[in-house]
Amino acid sequence: MCYLIAKDINKRGCVALKTKHGSALVALKKELIAQVGLDRIQLVTISRPSAYGEYEPYSFVKTEEQMRDAVLHM
Repeated sequence: MCYLIAKDINKRGCVALKTKHGSALVALKKELIAQVGLDRIQLVTISRPSAYGEYEPYSFVKTEEQMRDAVLHM
């Protein structure tokens, strides 16, 4: 288990999706990068949110579709 984190580097907080390592995660990250680029949005995979206070506060989403929507509207 891991968390995909999406952070707007100019804002406080992030969006987090609980997921699993593997090809589906890689595909989602590539899709998001293709849509929003890497200039302002940082995509990071972390093991546990409590270890990464620099991304707080976390806004957790439950589905990949919610993650896509949140990233596109950052």
